[in-house]
Amino acid sequence: MRLFGTAGIRMKYPEELDPILAYRIGLSLGRLGLSDTSHLVYDTRTTSHVLVHALVSGITAGGIDASIIGLAPTPVAGYAGLKYKSIGISVTASHNPPEYNGFKFYDVEGYEFTRELEKKIEELVSTPLKPVEWNKSAKSNHDPLPLDNYIKDLVESSTPVKKAWQPKVVIDCANGASYHVTPLVTRLLGGIPITVNCSPDGFFPGRPPEPRKDVLEKLLPLYGSVEPAAILAHDGDADRLAVLDRHAGFIRQDRLLALFAKILLEERRGLVIVSVDTGRVIEEVVEEAGGRLERYILGKTHERVKELGANNVIMAGEPWKLIDTSWGTWVDGVRQAALLVKLIIERGKPLVKILEEEKIPDYPWDRRSYVLDPPEVRVDVYRELVEELKGRLGEPLNIINVDGYRFEYHDGSWVLIRISGTEPKIRLYAEAETLERLREITETVDELVKKIASLKNARVASIMIG
Repeated sequence: MRLFGTAGIRMKYPEELDPILAYRIGLSLGRLGLSDTSHLVYDTRTTSHVLVHALVSGITAGGIDASIIGLAPTPVAGYAGLKYKSIGISVTASHNPPEYNGFKFYDVEGYEFTRELEKKIEELVSTPLKPVEWNKSAKSNHDPLPLDNYIKDLVESSTPVKKAWQPKVVIDCANGASYHVTPLVTRLLGGIPITVNCSPDGFFPGRPPEPRKDVLEKLLPLYGSVEPAAILAHDGDADRLAVLDRHAGFIRQDRLLALFAKILLEERRGLVIVSVDTGRVIEEVVEEAGGRLERYILGKTHERVKELGANNVIMAGEPWKLIDTSWGTWVDGVRQAALLVKLIIERGKPLVKILEEEKIPDYPWDRRSYVLDPPEVRVDVYRELVEELKGRLGEPLNIINVDGYRFEYHDGSWVLIRISGTEPKIRLYAEAETLERLREITETVDELVKKIASLKNARVASIMIG
């Protein structure tokens, strides 16, 4: 039974994911032999409570104690896994629409489950499962202390060396799980948090939980009205972070990853791992800072960190996501927010000015998603699109096919086409040195997707930017 996508389990409730399946997933965890304890957090989705209790029923029936931390960001699950040598669990569908829900799992070292562990769960769920004997049944309890410890440790590890400014920072939590955490961390570090969409609400009334460029820039007049030093926007469970400037607008995630790499490489040299959909700015900054760069599968960079050992990797990054190995082995959007607030306070300048001073370049780029109707045709459309692109935009200098197909060209441009592992979409990622070349890439792909879909009696229902 296929359960896992790019990052954890995300399915529509109740058609694909219901309490019965949640119980079986919980029961399967007892067969993994990872730990005899577990810690759970959940996001604001309307179905989170029923899934938490169904999952806990399975976990305890499988002989594992369950501590429910409560409503909290997903990174707290990774933190709890490492700190308490426990299985960390987040009940969340991350940035998916509100009708979705799901699970993310972390091992006793704080790593998100590898594909090997995911496969074991899928196999177990598909077999007859029985609870342990009555005298081996486990217990459950509510324990908010791990969240308090997470906040305490995060603030201690992110405290500014000096305080040159007390900046206003807009925090948009998407009505999600970070509503009471990121604003508090910002204030404890010395910033002034201005909160937007920080009332917990599983319908996500303020904006869609995915912090995309097209979603967030519509809110710039609201964000910018308080003249903030930066605008920080989470997804529903706060493993992601998007950043905007009130004048410059959406700041490309690759520039932020490059900034984090430069800062962390100043402390120690080593390897930086990034996903296949990242751009050349990271390569340039890492090389200039004396580090090494490796590209890996989107959503699975944690596996490469685990394989090599956290002590041998400076950081791992994907758009919106950061694993700072000096802090932990999990993706952590709140940690990203803390590092940026720290930097702004220490430098006494808005984030966009810091990026300019650090000479982090910004190349023309585009990210978009194609939603097809009917969605079942997306695999066939994707395959034909890849074949068309092998020669349509010029002879590729290099082709990377570890996760989709990334075509790199002599002029420094590149385009990546892949199928989303979390939603029924085809993803496009592109970058070029000039806007003209970028426009050629995106218009060519747009035209091809529509043409191929039409030949299959389908259509492009929508195109999402950012």
